[in-house]
Amino acid sequence: MIKRTRASISKFIIHKVGNKFNSATNIFSENTITFDEESYELVKPFLLKPFGSVAESFRFSHHANVELNEINNYTNEIFSDEASFIEVSKNIVHHLYEQSNSAQIKTGDVIVALFEDIEYKESITQAIGIFKIENKVDFFQTYMEEDVLDLYVQKGISTRRLDKGCLIINSNDDEGRVVLSVDNNNYDAQYWLKNFLNVKYANDYNQHTQNYIEFCKDFSEEVLREDYGIQEKGSFLAKTVDYMKENDAVNIHEFKDEVFFDKDDYKELFDSYKKKYETINDVLVHNNFNVSDVVLKKQKPKMRTEIKLDTNIQIKLDIDAPDASSEYLEKGYDEAKKMKYYKVYFNDEE
Repeated sequence: MIKRTRASISKFIIHKVGNKFNSATNIFSENTITFDEESYELVKPFLLKPFGSVAESFRFSHHANVELNEINNYTNEIFSDEASFIEVSKNIVHHLYEQSNSAQIKTGDVIVALFEDIEYKESITQAIGIFKIENKVDFFQTYMEEDVLDLYVQKGISTRRLDKGCLIINSNDDEGRVVLSVDNNNYDAQYWLKNFLNVKYANDYNQHTQNYIEFCKDFSEEVLREDYGIQEKGSFLAKTVDYMKENDAVNIHEFKDEVFFDKDDYKELFDSYKKKYETINDVLVHNNFNVSDVVLKKQKPKMRTEIKLDTNIQIKLDIDAPDASSEYLEKGYDEAKKMKYYKVYFNDEE
């Protein structure tokens, strides 16, 4: 998460990246852009605003040595010698081009920018931004012809949403240089984060919260829904959110006691699935960690609690009401109709 109040753009260049599968080649600029005031005031928030709410951070990685990570090396060059900015920006595009290992990888404009006075964790520093514009929108342009104003369609970059982007902060911790990323066109999960940036999640409380929530979501889907039904799945997710909202830290033993209460069989399934999940996904789900409110807020809308029935009726369980399902929703079987049913209790319709 960054603050951009004092931030400024000191260097800015645009190139085009092709796709080696469809013979689309790269196109390079030879000079940086000098902005007029109007363009500058649009570009800076367009590029930086998405990172104001990013909680998860990454660190560069490499199977042999992190010093061999291409983007890590390229950004080191720019931070060390700003005169190398134009040539290094071309190398960044070359590297991105080499990751177009399928025909679905989109061509687009690539912006490389050097930012000054970025605030990250109460420190003021530089940052290098790499942004890929994959989609352009249609807009009308007007022109005068024979005393009549006419219009035609042009394509341009929308300032409403950034397709792909990363900020490499000139700040290091025990795990390396800080990297933030956004990807709103996540058609290939490997392309941007793994193949191009080659980064891994930082080992911090944001990632611990993310891992735990992902594990709980999988447990609710793979175990509770399969063995006990959608109502139990929704109830568990609501109780998980409630526990993390009410507690600054997760203790897995207290979590199981509160969420499962007297259901010892659920606790055993939970422990068993945790070991399986960690092995399959090669991830450590911590038993004790501080809760990230930012990550919880971001992940909560992704927890699906709807009960969709084959009679074209849906029942949506409120993720913020953990006890509503058990108190006001009953499941049964009607012998006369030979059908299952849900009985819902309420006082007033809203």
